[in-house]
Amino acid sequence: QVQLVESGGGLVQAGGSLRLSCAASGNFFEINAMGWYRQAPGKQRELVAEITSGGSSYYVDSVKGRFTISRDNAKNTVYLQMNSLKPEDTAVYHCNAKVRLRWYNTYEDYRGQGTQVTVSS
Repeated sequence: QVQLVESGGGLVQAGGSLRLSCAASGNFFEINAMGWYRQAPGKQRELVAEITSGGSSYYVDSVKGRFTISRDNAKNTVYLQMNSLKPEDTAVYHCNAKVRLRWYNTYEDYRGQGTQVTVSS
């Protein structure tokens, strides 16, 4: 099994910063992409940022220039540095990892329980 444990959410004023962390643990062969999704009340879940094991990254347009995703492959940990936060960034942020349990398996998505990020105006 794979466990994803997130930390770092909280309440911050607009313009402030937060850093999210997500550590993967368990019995698996390898992790490919790791990323962060968010879901605000009444809105669809969206992929905010993702990074591959090779370091290639993706950002949704609304966070480009403000958020930075990084990872420590040795620790199976992904980080999301969020700067210049806006009230519209308020959401539950979930960590996601594409994991292969054994060398002969395909990749499957695993998701953490989520951490609340609230940005006040």
